[in-house]
Order: sequence, then C-alpha cells, then structure tokens
Amino acid sequence: MTVSVLGAGAFGTALAIALSQKTPVQLWARSEDHVQEMARAHENAAYLPDRPFPAVLAVTPEIERAAEADILLLAVPMQQLRAFLKSHGDALAEKTLVACCKGMDLQSGTGPLEVIADELPRARTALLTGPSFARDIAAGLPTGLTLACADEELGQYVQEALSTPVLRLYRSDDVIGATLGGALKNVIAIACGATMGAGLGESARATVLTRGFAEMQRLALQKGANPNTLAGLSGFGDLVLTCTSAQSRNYRLGLSLGKAETFDDRITVEGAATARAAAALAQKEGLDMPITSAVAGLVEKRLDVRQAMHDLLSRSLKEE
Repeated sequence: MTVSVLGAGAFGTALAIALSQKTPVQLWARSEDHVQEMARAHENAAYLPDRPFPAVLAVTPEIERAAEADILLLAVPMQQLRAFLKSHGDALAEKTLVACCKGMDLQSGTGPLEVIADELPRARTALLTGPSFARDIAAGLPTGLTLACADEELGQYVQEALSTPVLRLYRSDDVIGATLGGALKNVIAIACGATMGAGLGESARATVLTRGFAEMQRLALQKGANPNTLAGLSGFGDLVLTCTSAQSRNYRLGLSLGKAETFDDRITVEGAATARAAAALAQKEGLDMPITSAVAGLVEKRLDVRQAMHDLLSRSLKEE
C-alpha cells in the first residue's frame, strides 16, 4: 500500500510525516522550487519548520508520479479544490481520493466530496476530518480523526491504511454530518476569537461556542445528518479545539477582528468563505443562524464586533 499527499502546506506535510512512519509516502507540491528546497533541507521550512522528514518521505512536483499511489490525500484549500481537480483531472480521474480540507465551496455551497463528485465522478472518495493541529500530528502526538465514507468496504480499507499507533481513525458513513461539522466549526471559531479579541470574556466565549454548536446541529439535521455525528470528533471535538486555541487560523482571524487589527491575507482561513456560504445556505433553507450570519458580516466588513454583539444580545428572549 502506497500513499501520496497532494498539497505541501502545514497539514499536508504533517500527514505525510505521520504516515511515513508506516509506509513510503510521496508529498506533492505545485512549486518545483518548493520541492527542491524541501528535498535539500529534509523539512518544509516554509510551513512546518523543525519537523524533519523521515527517510521514506519523498517530495515531487510531478502529479502523474504522485498519482501512482494507492491512496491520494487531497490537502489543498477548500476554495482551491475545484480548480485543482480541473487542472489534474486526467491523473486523478479514477483514483481513491481522501479529502483533507474543511469547508464549503463559496460558489456552490457544497462540501469537498460533492465537489470531487462533480469534477471526477469515477473517483472513489472519503473525507478525513476532526480535531487536529498540524504540529501535533507531525510531532507524533496522539490524535483522533473521523474518516467519513459512504462506501463501507472502501471506508474500512482507508481506515486501516491510514491509521497508525498514534493517529487513530474512527469510521463513519455520515458524510453530510462530518462535512458540515468540519466546515461550520471554523465559522464558530472566528466568532469565539472575535469575542476574546474584543475583551468580552471567557463566559461570553462559552455562550458563543454553545449557541454556535446549536446552529451547526440545526443546519446539519436540515441537510440529513445523523445527530450523533455532530457530537463526535468531526463536530463537537473539532469545535472545542478550534474555538479555544490560537493555533487555529480561524480563531486567530477572529482575534484580529475583535481587536480591529489587520490580518495577514496570505494565510488561508477556510471559515471566512464558509461563513458566507453557510449564511446563504441558511437563508435558502429558512434556518435561523444568527452567529453564522454575524461572522459573515464581520468577514465582509459589513459589521464590527460591537455591532454584531449588540445585534445578537438584542434578539428576542427564547427557550434554549
């Protein structure tokens, strides 16, 4: 069994390092200069410094070579996924593809597996999601993830192939729930970061996290998810991690919004686009998702944190 990771950002690199403890892995990067630098330094200094590559981890800029592996992990940003698949469709058309991005496509409002199905209908697909930071995975720290796959046989195969003594995969057939849990928790993380950045306190963050979780459940159930999925690693587990740690880029964006500081726009923050897509979907479905709508207003610069908080607190009182 061989594995390739397509995408040499922090998370893709971390997965490549972790899985190299079990099997030879190829890490693909778009830039040949980036590949040469990683090959020379035996690490990805640009995204994950001080995490040396195992000897069995190879790097390549050749998509055709990487696509020869039995399992391909797609570690590209959600908003770039469709263009990536269009560009490399010939090499990936009938492969086993494991999406490792979290979010909703801004144009279609769909998750990564739906985007793959649109572009590569003959590919076999699964989704890897759950509470995880790249540096923890690369350091070999214990991490539990959800592997969502509608095909039970494929799910068992990928689960066995990608699990290691410290990277534990739990299988689920609820693709909808796992997709929405992983996407929407980023939106709530921005809201929690903004709450803390504005100095509104830990109690306020706990309220935002909890009511945000209710919004996640509301949309997921509307779309047909199993309610138990949202209580698992891909929902509540990922939500807690992302909403409480500055390692999260979504949380850091929220902090900067709360402090009215400039955020580095070169950093990929999946929750920003997902907030806009989820708010539009909620409106279409007739669902009340005020925190999600507030985050969409913040990232679109239609609201500041104080106005968003005023709007939320002035809503009519209701039962929990």
